[in-house]
Amino acid sequence: MQMNVRHAVEQQRLEAARYALLRRLTLAMRHQLVVHLQPMGLITELLERRLQQPAPPLAQIRDSMDKVHTLSRAAVQACLDVVSWLAPEPGDHVALQDGVRECVDLLRSSFSFRGFALAEHVDAAPQQVSRGALRQVLPAALLALTDRAASPADVILTAEPRGDAVALTLQLRQSAGEPGFPGNQPYRLIEWDDVELLAEAEGVRVHRMEGAAQLVLDVLA
Repeated sequence: MQMNVRHAVEQQRLEAARYALLRRLTLAMRHQLVVHLQPMGLITELLERRLQQPAPPLAQIRDSMDKVHTLSRAAVQACLDVVSWLAPEPGDHVALQDGVRECVDLLRSSFSFRGFALAEHVDAAPQQVSRGALRQVLPAALLALTDRAASPADVILTAEPRGDAVALTLQLRQSAGEPGFPGNQPYRLIEWDDVELLAEAEGVRVHRMEGAAQLVLDVLA
């Protein structure tokens, strides 16, 4: 009975950590969704004006339609990608360099606003890892590393193989320049306890150091 209660409490803590992470990612996800819709609106307004001309320029209209089709496909893909953040496909894997870039691309703008520059140097990291694990643990670790840190600062991501695993290192370095803007108070800060709960659930090992952290992910065959 006591073991069941302990397990239930741990599950509640894990779900709380997942919810907190998603709340912190919401603004970045919203930006990801609308980034393709805004130019579509501008193009369709221009298209409408051209169609109202006495002699509509058909070549320009055709070019505008092609742009709308391209942007709509990108918008659909962005929607599908955001859904996969919310509910990752079981067994989905990705090359570490591509998975890190996905996370960095999602977070770069919001981190930059806060005064943190994300610099990923993992171009030579083709090892296949769990996409779901990376998307859960890496953003949480980046937030935990910076939530109580002073800006401006760089967050440098590097990777190195470790046999059947790969180690992803996040290092915080103070930099010159202006500090970021605090903006609205976030839902709540992400704690290292949250990161460790998420990591344990995803089979990722977390090692903390002064101003740095290391995530060790299993390489998938």
